[in-house]
Amino acid sequence: MTSPAHEASDRAARWILRQEEPDWSPREEAELEAWLAESSLHRAAYLRQQTGWRAADRIGSLGPIDGEKFDRPQSPFYRRWQPWAIAASLALVVGAGSTLIFSDGPPRSVTQAFATPIGAQQKVVLADHSKVELNTATRLRAAVTAHRREVWLDQGEAFFDIRHREHTPFVVHVGTRSVTVLGTKFAIRRDGTNVTVSVLEGRVRVDATTDAKVKRSTTISAGDVAVVRDNAMLVAEHAETRVENALGWREGMLNFSDARLADAAREFNRYHRRQILVTGKVATDMRIDGAFQAANIDGFTHLLRDAYGLRVTEDGETIKISE
Repeated sequence: MTSPAHEASDRAARWILRQEEPDWSPREEAELEAWLAESSLHRAAYLRQQTGWRAADRIGSLGPIDGEKFDRPQSPFYRRWQPWAIAASLALVVGAGSTLIFSDGPPRSVTQAFATPIGAQQKVVLADHSKVELNTATRLRAAVTAHRREVWLDQGEAFFDIRHREHTPFVVHVGTRSVTVLGTKFAIRRDGTNVTVSVLEGRVRVDATTDAKVKRSTTISAGDVAVVRDNAMLVAEHAETRVENALGWREGMLNFSDARLADAAREFNRYHRRQILVTGKVATDMRIDGAFQAANIDGFTHLLRDAYGLRVTEDGETIKISE
């Protein structure tokens, strides 16, 4: 199901593209003005896309940046105005019977190690030809041979495209949880001891373990999200929008649906050394909808100023947002 925010974003993109055509008419201008007047959601979406379009023009005029390559998403509405899209999507196919086990412990024989700095993403291929996509500030170690396949997600977030082996399960160590994969596509995010599993397709079984013993199990299906906090596990069923939002980073996007501004700022901060600081209860609790380029922190803060009337000031590496 497409959210109102995504519908508004797509419609705004169409308006922006149409305005670039030489036969743009006064009638269409009036229709655009009427659409913008319908809701603040429309106005915010339009300003956001307009900011991205102008940024694309600036980047295009400067030419490529030495040493930096970005894959743009292939959506017809996004292709022209997302100059900083970080990575294209990967497909995930995990054969039935593969197992993900969440537990910390030193690897016996690490054969590969990967890390991404703040704001970067990386696609890697393991020794068994499985593919992993690392998000910002992620550390991952792998011990993959002909007889064993283990990965340690020490920090951050990753998307896995695993080659199925009938008798060699794929094991991911992330804490005191185990996830048995029943043929699925999914993402895993680790924030300290907190773990989030978002299922795009198929089913997974999430086990709570203590001293390698399974205490309780929960099976989640496509469109479900399991959130593990310390000794508790919460499952949101039929949360397709949340799953879509959780996977937006794979196309360089941060997707928010009725998110608190403080939480949205926290997500942007994962990708930047410059940090957003939101102060004041009104600003902190303000609700945000829409899709934003993860790399374009200035576009996001300018939108907060222009569309929401918030005060934006900079102090060194801190961007302060207040009412």
